[in-house]
Amino acid sequence: MIDYNHPAVRYYQEVSEQCIHYLSIDGVIFGFHENQLKVLLLRWKNTTEWSLPGGFIRKAESVDVAAQRVVQERTGLDKLYLQQFHVFGEANRYDQADTWARTKLPIQTVKWSERTISIGYYALVEHSKVVPTPDFMTDECCWWPIDNVPSLLFDHNNIINVALGSLRKQIEDQPINHLLPETFTIPELQRLYETILGYPLDARNFYKKIVGSGALERLSERRAGTPHKAPYLYRFKAKHL
Repeated sequence: MIDYNHPAVRYYQEVSEQCIHYLSIDGVIFGFHENQLKVLLLRWKNTTEWSLPGGFIRKAESVDVAAQRVVQERTGLDKLYLQQFHVFGEANRYDQADTWARTKLPIQTVKWSERTISIGYYALVEHSKVVPTPDFMTDECCWWPIDNVPSLLFDHNNIINVALGSLRKQIEDQPINHLLPETFTIPELQRLYETILGYPLDARNFYKKIVGSGALERLSERRAGTPHKAPYLYRFKAKHL
């Protein structure tokens, strides 16, 4: 017997009526905090299972607008940098029976899609501005270090890996200032690059390259409270934001 009051059933009914069938959005929301690249994850209700934020595309909205909505609802941010990075459309993306069993949803009474194609977007956000917000299907929304992500539902571990690979390949062309506060030091910017790339950079070469790019403006203020000589603060010039 179908429990029409169950949130999963209500959600399925909404998707069936208002959304494009078999097509979804998965969002990889990157943040940088305490010298770690982090990703925002959701823990499903009454389980220890985690997944990426995601959702379906409404019939009256564009794909980009749907992605903005999905990420905005989880972060509380209305100004977002989003990059579409891949379409996940393999015929067998994951073990359907095992995955739905882990969610503890009443799939015995609901005919869920046998196959869904997912459009992946990654977002670059400033960690301190995010208000992590779970949805009605989840109990918790929080940051996980990229190197410590658990085994996720669906094929979401693979989606994160593909998103990170895409960010690494395009790092020179991406506005990574979205991951930083407005002002920062050159060593702090270097640590961000190293965290994304996954390997150390030579400090002198990095300084020459980043300052020589003309993208930064040096301020008169210095970073107080550092163990060595207080470094100058910088910010990205407006045309590079």
